[in-house]
Amino acid sequence: MTDILTLLQANRPIVMGILNTTPDSFSDGGRFISTERATEHALAMLEEGADIIDVGGESTRPGAEAVSVDEEIARIVPVIEAIRQQSRVCISIDTSKPEVMQAAVEAGANLVNDVNGLRAEHALTTCAELKVPVCIMHMQGEPRTMQKNPHYDDVVTEVQAFLQQRIDEALAAGIPREHIIIDPGFGFGKSLQHNLQLLNQLEVLQQLQSPILVGFSRKSMLGAILGDAPVEQRLYASVSAAVLAWTRGASIFRVHDVRATVDALKVCTAMQQASASSEAGQPV
Repeated sequence: MTDILTLLQANRPIVMGILNTTPDSFSDGGRFISTERATEHALAMLEEGADIIDVGGESTRPGAEAVSVDEEIARIVPVIEAIRQQSRVCISIDTSKPEVMQAAVEAGANLVNDVNGLRAEHALTTCAELKVPVCIMHMQGEPRTMQKNPHYDDVVTEVQAFLQQRIDEALAAGIPREHIIIDPGFGFGKSLQHNLQLLNQLEVLQQLQSPILVGFSRKSMLGAILGDAPVEQRLYASVSAAVLAWTRGASIFRVHDVRATVDALKVCTAMQQASASSEAGQPV
């Protein structure tokens, strides 16, 4: 099966398609709660150019209700198994629970994407034992309350310090450096201004020497910029944010709208290649 390390070696933008098996996710909640429909959507995203399918069984939108371990496993395992039967694509499990990580990897997932930064008890040791790459995200607070007056003295410095600390903890737990991806957590315990400051200075996080994953897709920060535009009217803003993040060092883009993002990032890659060829004195 394709793994994230192989994808990263290609030195090009990597698109992660979002697959929510939840009834209450902010953008597509309830659309893919059946295994059949979820699998169809995953395969459709692959056709559109997705490199990774990110399967989640618990909504992390502000105010979302928590679900039990058993319920989350029941939502995601049949979907992961069905996708794996039909594809060798890299499958990510979007969870903060060690038990769900374990069940997902046993079902065929090969990347753990944790909005809680592997802070749950046993999360670090579980991932070290599973020997799979991990994405460590920054979040101030927790999903149910994270957007209630978030505060930072310096959001970029504080996010960087948090991610560095979690990288150090992961390394100490036995997770190899090359298995660590970081995510600044756009929209997770951050105001619009915090999000814009992070995006503007995203290249600072390259100092942490881990690939950077970003997720802006259809989020309320974009809706606010557009004058409270509804979710279904945030496509162009989502793609624009992905392109801006690419220019500032992001490698992995978690999105709902795969084809549009893939096409935009192909233009970015073509420009990069043309620039490199020009500098090398080769015809373009």
